[in-house]
Amino acid sequence: MPKNILKCWRNLISNEFSFKMKKYQTITAWIARILAAIIMLQTLFFKFTGAEESKFIFSQLGAEPWGRIGSGVIELIASILILIPRTSVYGALLGLGVMSGAIFSHLTILGIEVQNDGGQLFIYGLVVFICCLYLIWLDRKKIPFLSQARS
Repeated sequence: MPKNILKCWRNLISNEFSFKMKKYQTITAWIARILAAIIMLQTLFFKFTGAEESKFIFSQLGAEPWGRIGSGVIELIASILILIPRTSVYGALLGLGVMSGAIFSHLTILGIEVQNDGGQLFIYGLVVFICCLYLIWLDRKKIPFLSQARS
């Protein structure tokens, strides 16, 4: 009889821990979704209106105006997909790709600080990159090439 009680107790604790972890992951996933989407969406204003900072950045990269507008469209799509739980992982993959390019551009061509912004754009890129990476990790089973590697 004591073994059964111990087993029941262990299952109860395990289920309680699993429930709390699931709740924690849901909350942190929404924080990551909202943070990534807000950052990407707020930069769209500058890209789509042709703000001088955006023109400068994409001129330095040799991608003005098509790179500015193209990356803006991709970020818009990524933001929308990220905010829909079923498609969040696909938006995160898009966001990760765009932010990888942005971070690479900052490290190789633009520099961390662009036009005396104190590195703000670079930091935003890192935050979105980390949020997208976390969302991909949470939903890795939905990605065919990642789920096959584990089995």
